[in-house]
Amino acid sequence: MKTVRVDIKNWSSKLYDALWVYRTAYKTPIGTTPYRLVYGKGCHLPMELAHRALWAMKTVNADYNESGELRKLQLNEIEEIRDEAYECASAYKDKLKKVHDAELRKRTFEAGQKVWLYNSRLKLFPGKLKIKCMGPYIITRVGRFGDVEIEDAQDQTKKAVNGQ
Repeated sequence: MKTVRVDIKNWSSKLYDALWVYRTAYKTPIGTTPYRLVYGKGCHLPMELAHRALWAMKTVNADYNESGELRKLQLNEIEEIRDEAYECASAYKDKLKKVHDAELRKRTFEAGQKVWLYNSRLKLFPGKLKIKCMGPYIITRVGRFGDVEIEDAQDQTKKAVNGQ
């Protein structure tokens, strides 16, 4: 893998190459490449197309009715490819959700319990010995949909949080 040196300011000249690689690389969630979703066929390098250019022009210019029918078929194929990619992405998301949900533990809270509140902002840049939880808080109400109302033990301020 080639990288641009830090001291050189020519990163913008490498941007088109990076985009080409991204668009032609196989993506597991959609089951194909983004290029194939847009154009309906796999990408070919310009070197591969140079030898077939004359042949392609002859076949396209042969008959307008036939080339129109061919284009309709190609458009239908693109729609089928996109539908297939949508189904593949949906199946991928379902599998990912199932794996994620298997790791979750169901917690039950009751009014009067003492809890600590996890501070998700400290997750991004934690200090070595920084505490990621705040509290203690006392649960005053538990909602039906996982919402929990907590009260600060020191200054009696109340706030609603997610029970997860």
